[in-house]
This record gives sequence, C-alpha cells and structure tokens, in this order.
Amino acid sequence: MLEITMFSSADKVKGQGVGSAYLELLSLLDKYHADKIKVNINRYSKTDISHYHTINFPFYLTTFFKKRYGRRIGYVHFLPETLEGSIKLPKPIQWIFNKYVVSFYKRMDQIVVVNPSFIPKLEALGLKNNIAYIPNFVSKAQFHELSASEKSAFRAEKEIPADQFVVFGAGQIQERKGIFDFIQLAEELPDIQFIWAGGFSFGKITDGYERYKKILDNPPANVYFPGIIDRDEIMKYYNIANIFLLPSYNELFPMCILEAFNCRTPILLRDLPLYESIITGYYEAASDVTEMKQKIIELKENPAFYEALKEKSAAGGAYYSEERLAKIWLDFYTEQSEKR
Repeated sequence: MLEITMFSSADKVKGQGVGSAYLELLSLLDKYHADKIKVNINRYSKTDISHYHTINFPFYLTTFFKKRYGRRIGYVHFLPETLEGSIKLPKPIQWIFNKYVVSFYKRMDQIVVVNPSFIPKLEALGLKNNIAYIPNFVSKAQFHELSASEKSAFRAEKEIPADQFVVFGAGQIQERKGIFDFIQLAEELPDIQFIWAGGFSFGKITDGYERYKKILDNPPANVYFPGIIDRDEIMKYYNIANIFLLPSYNELFPMCILEAFNCRTPILLRDLPLYESIITGYYEAASDVTEMKQKIIELKENPAFYEALKEKSAAGGAYYSEERLAKIWLDFYTEQSEKR
C-alpha cells in the first residue's frame, strides 16, 4: 500500500479555498482509494510521499530529509504576486516572505498547480522542477442542488422573499476579490439582494482591513455579510442565489466556482485570461462594473439567457467531477511513487 503524508495547516482557518481543496482531496482519497493509499496527516515519520499543502516552516525543514520523507510534492495555491491585495506586511518582511515561498517550492521534486496559467510564472521564478496541472474539484455529496422546498425553507429562514433576486459572492474579504465593485453594484441595483459570505481570514494584516471593516459595519441596505460560515450553510446560499458573482481581479482556480457549478447556479465572473484555459464555456464574463451590471439585469429579465447559463454551470460541475479527478490523482501518486 502506498503511504502518503499530507503536510497542511490549511484547515486551521475557515473561509480559505486552500483549506477546502485540501479537505476535498482527503475525502476523495478516502472514498475511492482507501484500499490503495494510506494517508497520514502532519506525521513526522517515514513515508513514501510527502504532499505539502501549506508552507509552514516545520514542514520546510522536513524537505532536507528525503530518505525519511520520500518524494516531495508541492501544491502551489499562490505565488508572491497573488498575495498582493491579500495581506499587508512591512516591505522588508514581505521581501523575506516572498523569498521563502519561492525557496519552499524549489525544495520540491514535483510541483502541482491548479491552473496551467501558473506554469510559466513558476518557470520565470527559476523553478526547474517537474510541474503538473491537476484541477480542483468538489464533491457532489457536499455541494449539490437542493429541492425547491429546501430552497424555499432556507429563504424563509433568512427572511429573503421567494421572489427576491439574489446575487451571491464568496471569498475572503480582500482587495483582490473586488469587494468594492460588489458594493458598487449593490448600490446601483437597490432592488436586488446582494450577499457575500467570507471574512478576514488574515485578521488585521489583511490589506485594506480598516476600509473593509467600515463597509462590513455599515453596508448598504441591500447587502448582507453573514461572515465566515461552514460549508453546509454556504451550500444553501449557492442554492438560493440567482447568480453567483465573483468580481476578483486575481485568482487561480477558486473552489467557490466549483461549488456553484455543483449547485447549478449561474456564474458571472470578471473577464480574466486565467479562466479561459480551465472553465471556458461554463460561465458568463464581464470586463468591468458597467458590464457586470448589464449582465445581471439581463439575467434577471431574460429567462432564456438565465436558463442557458444555468445549464452551462451544470456542465461545468459534470466536467470537474470527483470521479474523474479520483483516477487522475491515483495515477499521479502511483507515478510519483515510482520516481522516489
């Protein structure tokens, strides 16, 4: 039996996509490959493969003991540039941290990215390791479309009228997520309910913390921030939403998009090149706030357009199914074990 040690602190803080991706992978391996793969978590003992999901310093130290920790696999969920707009550190500390991130990745025998657009950026940083692309995925058991009665019950629980049009967004409260655009859209469309699930996972070092705190403390009348919520509840929000909107300026492969796919929620995203290679055909794109507003109004008033986008979302969920990714991960780990 192949033995893999997962090194991760991704699930320590709620509301992070890295944590969701990590938990989904653990669940997938247990569901489909428990008879072939033994998974250990943060165990400092001999193993065939070490899979690093986060870059904690104690994990970094294990990379210097290859005979003990086996084939080193690094899961790349971010680069220094993608942290801009997420956390704010003094420049000297930020410089040191950026160097550390790259150094950690260079310690790996194999890099895994969730978006192929990251490959040239890693190569530009001098990473000569093997780089593999394996997309994120979401379990249908965790995220799925609810029945009409279940949707109605949750709307009633949250005091949202049955005929109220709802635009839902999710993610950490950060500048790169486009929160100010989300708020502007709400102000320009006062007859629509806007909801954003997420909070300050990085606390007060979140870039722009004070500005966002003011918004959260005094939002427009049609904007609701439920905060960081568990996965069962966020699944219900996807289901009562008429549109899932992610106005981010910088992303990789957000888990929230896959979660919305599984719930057959129509998806509107900022028109970013990085989405083109992974989810083209499954969402509607808008270049700026003006176009986002136009798309929201069109989706609200044009049933045919709305239903077509809903079916595209369902097709996206089918393509990124856990069944398909279960085979990809088994083949990947098997190949890596043969290289150790």
